[in-house]
Amino acid sequence: MQLHQLQPNTSRRRTKYIGRGGKRGTTSGKGTKGQQSRAGTGIKPGFRGGDNRIWQQFPKQRGASSKPGNARPHHKHRFYQLRHDKMPILNLADFNRFTDGEVVTPALVFRQGLVNNIDDGVKVLADGKLGKKLVFEGFEFSDSAKEKVVKSGSTIK
Repeated sequence: MQLHQLQPNTSRRRTKYIGRGGKRGTTSGKGTKGQQSRAGTGIKPGFRGGDNRIWQQFPKQRGASSKPGNARPHHKHRFYQLRHDKMPILNLADFNRFTDGEVVTPALVFRQGLVNNIDDGVKVLADGKLGKKLVFEGFEFSDSAKEKVVKSGSTIK
């Protein structure tokens, strides 16, 4: 078999040529009258006969957001957002999985799978009881969480 002998698997129907006269009558297969029957004309995508396009009907969204449908807050408040908004949160009860005397850092908590991101730090809240004596390094604590950690015998560096 040679390269010039190859043929497609299935039969192909010839595309219908429109607008060339011939045996198709006076309208050449384009129907009668109207914009689409004329030569050299076409309708652009989104054109609705002189009406506004669908995306022009709605107001522009100001600003940007990572979540679809959520607009960014008012521009005056943009610079005053607290860093804690992005910070992952852990409760004291989450630290009971560690052994007594262990040094707990955000990197260790990340490797354990308790948080997904430690770029902005990790904040510890006072929910639950801490039953182990641990050494905490590199965390931010709420005031009530600090009290509970000190009462349990753990230390904060």
